[in-house]
Amino acid sequence: MLLSRSSRRSDFAAIYPLQTRWMDNDQYGHMNNVVHYSLFDTAITNWQLDANVFDAAGQDRLFMVIESGCKYFAEAGYPDLIHAGLGVGHIGTTSWRYEIALFRNDEDTPFAVGFFAQVQVSATTRKPVPLTEPMRHAFEQIKLG
Repeated sequence: MLLSRSSRRSDFAAIYPLQTRWMDNDQYGHMNNVVHYSLFDTAITNWQLDANVFDAAGQDRLFMVIESGCKYFAEAGYPDLIHAGLGVGHIGTTSWRYEIALFRNDEDTPFAVGFFAQVQVSATTRKPVPLTEPMRHAFEQIKLG
C-alpha cells in the first residue's frame, strides 16, 4: 500500500507523538526536509523497541535501511506536535517496508508520507537472514490494507 495525501490517522494501528524542536525549523520558518526522515526513523525505532524486535546491542542482527523516500504535502514546524502513523506495507523473507504518515497537531490528513525499507542481516557476516516468527507476527500486527 502506498500512502498518499488521502491517508488518515485511522489507517494506522501504531501512532507515535513526536515533539518538534526550535532547531527543526529552517530559515523559511518551517521544518527542514531532513527532519522528516529523522521523525520516520524515531517512530520506527520506538515501535521496534515496543514490539521487542530490536537488538539494541547489535550483537545478533542488524536492520539496514536499503531504500527510503518522502512526499511532502504541507508545511509543519516548531512548535507543532507531530503524530507519526506507522504501518508495514510489505513483509518479505529477510526484508520489510514501513509506510509512515506524519500528521500535524490534530489534523487528520498527513503533511508528509514516506517509507523505509529494511533488511535484517547477521551482525557478524552482514548477510541477510530470515525473519523470525515473532518478528513476522509483530509486523503482521501493524500491516496496512
